[in-house]
Amino acid sequence: MVGEKIAGRYEVEELVGHGGMSSVYKAHDSLLERHVALKILHEQYNADDDFVERFKREARSVAQLQHPNIVTVIDRGDEDGRQFIVFEYIEGESLKEHVVRKGRLDVREALEIAVEVARGLAFAHEQGLIHRDVKPQNILLNGDRRAKVTDFGIARTVDVDGMTQTGTVLGTSNYIAPEQASGGRVDVHSDVYALGVVLYELLAGEVPFPGESFVAVAMKHIHEPAPNLLDVRGDVPLRVAAAVDRALEKDPEQRFPTMDAFAAELEACLSELDHGPEGDATMVIPSARRAPQRHKQISRWPIAIGVLALLAIAAIVIGLFALGGSNNGGTPPARTRVQVSGVTSYDPFGDNKEEHSAAAANVTDGNPATYWSTERYNDAPSLGKPGVGVVVDAGTLVELSQLVVVTDTPGFTAEIEATNTEGATPAKVSDSKVVGPTTTFEISSSGPKRYYTVWITKLPPNLNNAHVNEVRAYKS
Repeated sequence: MVGEKIAGRYEVEELVGHGGMSSVYKAHDSLLERHVALKILHEQYNADDDFVERFKREARSVAQLQHPNIVTVIDRGDEDGRQFIVFEYIEGESLKEHVVRKGRLDVREALEIAVEVARGLAFAHEQGLIHRDVKPQNILLNGDRRAKVTDFGIARTVDVDGMTQTGTVLGTSNYIAPEQASGGRVDVHSDVYALGVVLYELLAGEVPFPGESFVAVAMKHIHEPAPNLLDVRGDVPLRVAAAVDRALEKDPEQRFPTMDAFAAELEACLSELDHGPEGDATMVIPSARRAPQRHKQISRWPIAIGVLALLAIAAIVIGLFALGGSNNGGTPPARTRVQVSGVTSYDPFGDNKEEHSAAAANVTDGNPATYWSTERYNDAPSLGKPGVGVVVDAGTLVELSQLVVVTDTPGFTAEIEATNTEGATPAKVSDSKVVGPTTTFEISSSGPKRYYTVWITKLPPNLNNAHVNEVRAYKS
């Protein structure tokens, strides 16, 4: 196909994706002078009326979905018996590629992506279309990190007929809803379940039900309770974990009633992330195993709300005791956010005394998808030197009480060092810690400083470099 011109205008440049029914190519539209994605049905299916009709139905269905979070259909046709669909070309990567490259995502990034996917799917549902194959491979991230849903190849209308409604199992087993895996009726709840699996994977770095075959995984979706997200990743806010739990209920009626409702809950979780210094407003309880699932699973959503209420009451009681025991009878001092700017790297033991200094600004740009990175070290986790770091500037002398570090490469060891003069040898002002996805360093009282360094002394066990995605500063 590469080098051919389709329909007299689409010049095929390279293969970018390959599936069971079709292949996707990057092509140049010589008429409108732009790149497009060209989806071509595999040759062996061109003589099969059912496959051809399914392919055409995809084009007709998606052509009705004009939404910023759905890939747009531009054209459809056939040439010499070859069926093709033309889509907008997304310059970026699939969500699956993103997760494989980064591992488990920051909670904020995972929620932001899930909300955009939910909004796109909710719009499709409003138009009467169920996707039925929601998975990271069918979610594309463009250059602005906006998520776009694609590949409605096995989509069905909400009011499907009996032949396609039951008895045929289509979809990808890692993300398939129980009712879909058993050949039952598929509706909006099935897409809610699949998106719940996707969000679990974004946060846990793995799917909830791995397996060696389609059947083995499908049977797990049908019969086994979903694993507790908090058992896998303890820093996920309880409300987020509860939302994933609800989406993964075996009984469709126990899930969110609509994709809009799921999106609204995810947006509420996202808004709460701004309420605390570490980005987690809701409290996290220690992980606990669920009771064995009975024939009809009891929703854990009310339980999660009850636990939140108990934790809130406990916090109030503890606060009252703290107030009563204070010397002045007043409230504890509130923490204030201090604006800092990433300015440079600090690498006094390196060959050229700098390490990706130009990327230092990324640690304070408010975007957790960008980062400052160490270089790659062949002897990791050892750096082969005492350490290397990234420097943030408070703009003036200030005595910080906390520095919060966010990373997508957890497991490295770091401490905070500070100085009044840029380039001067800083002094240690915090304990050394193994850094998790979000880690708070308590700053010791050492007087006001202007420059604070996240000083990395050891790399993560399984990586040869480390990222610092965000640095947030606070004073009492």
